[in-house]
Amino acid sequence: MNTKEKERIQQDFKEKMDYDELLNCMRCGFCLPSCPTYIESDYDEVHSPRGRIALMKGVVDGVIEPDEDVKQSLDMCLGCRACEPVCPAGVNYGHLLEQARDVIYQNKDLPKHVKAIRNVAFKGLFPHQNRMIGVTNLLGFYQRSGVQQLTRKSGIMKLFPDSLRTMEKVLPEVPKRKEMKNRPRYYKPLQQKKKKVAFFSGCLMDTMFLSTNNATAKLLQYAGCEIVVPENQGCCGALHGHSGEKDQAKELAKRNIKAFEKAEVDYIITNAGGCGAFLVDYKHLLKDEEEWKERAENLSLKIKDISKILVELDFHKKPLKLDQQIITYQDSCHLKNGQKTFIEPRQLLEAIQGSSYVEMKDASRCCGSAGIYNLVQPEMSMQILDYKMEKTKEAKAKTVVTANPGCLLQMKLGIEREGLSEEVEAVHIVDLLLKAYEEANI
Repeated sequence: MNTKEKERIQQDFKEKMDYDELLNCMRCGFCLPSCPTYIESDYDEVHSPRGRIALMKGVVDGVIEPDEDVKQSLDMCLGCRACEPVCPAGVNYGHLLEQARDVIYQNKDLPKHVKAIRNVAFKGLFPHQNRMIGVTNLLGFYQRSGVQQLTRKSGIMKLFPDSLRTMEKVLPEVPKRKEMKNRPRYYKPLQQKKKKVAFFSGCLMDTMFLSTNNATAKLLQYAGCEIVVPENQGCCGALHGHSGEKDQAKELAKRNIKAFEKAEVDYIITNAGGCGAFLVDYKHLLKDEEEWKERAENLSLKIKDISKILVELDFHKKPLKLDQQIITYQDSCHLKNGQKTFIEPRQLLEAIQGSSYVEMKDASRCCGSAGIYNLVQPEMSMQILDYKMEKTKEAKAKTVVTANPGCLLQMKLGIEREGLSEEVEAVHIVDLLLKAYEEANI
């Protein structure tokens, strides 16, 4: 960083960082065993939550320069928030991380190609669902036209890093444009009506993972829910908020608040742990904006993960059945640490007759996906994934269940890397539960 960059960053750190929150950290070290990057970096304090908070405070106090080492430490963080539940002082580390990244990325003179990529992704693509549909449709053409097979046979994929080559193999078969454009906006309950809910369909989930969104709607119908899908909703803003694009995240939050506050519903249901946690955090994101803070609070209070409402409506007491198999569960970090939802997915999986549920050791430790972390920090991401695959193999499970699209792709990536694709599969909990319900009841 040049001198002007450092001066801008230091000044913004002083103005925008929550200094009281920085002071809440007692340096006790309870966070250390929960931090994957601290462990995988051979216990380097710089890559721990305590160490990163010390760096942030040092920059604010003017005793540490906001140099590339500070940026690298913050970039290396997964943002999994595993440190928060174990912190006796209740430090909101995730909020501090987002504040610090926003300051750095809004003041640093990034290389032109990096700035262009960030602009395309964060401003040109994710906020615009029609463009997301277009890009997904291109992927569908690549998969269905024979170009994918030709690309693999030609050896072109060898030009890409190992992790990207493997990721290309595990991408789901994407829907056609017509399916993405013509999704229903209203669903009647298929059982006696118990609740009226709105469904947050998301950006990736409503394109690349549309089949899982459709399965979510069907499960809610079986559980007795009337469902509305607000038309003007969009990307939740999590990728923006975690990547130093806080203003853009706020704009997306406001759009979603306007879309959902018109729906008179009991809950707003999500099926992606990362999206749900960020929606809950809208109340923090907009806390300083008088016009929006109460509206954000109202939306946040209605957010509920699909697994939580299913248990609330006694779905786990309905007949659920699958052929003999061993099932294990990989926690979505943000579902567990952000939404505090981790018991309900297990209740649902344990209720499936004809299968055995086995708890994975360190199931709540991050898989290394963390939004786009596996793309921008591939080496550390793969180290963390390797550990997760060790625990997967120890569980001897045939089915690994998770509740977030990034986690799902990461676990599929790990299965492929380990050569286990013939014997182990990774699935979203919604898809598994729908199959278990329909096999037992239809």
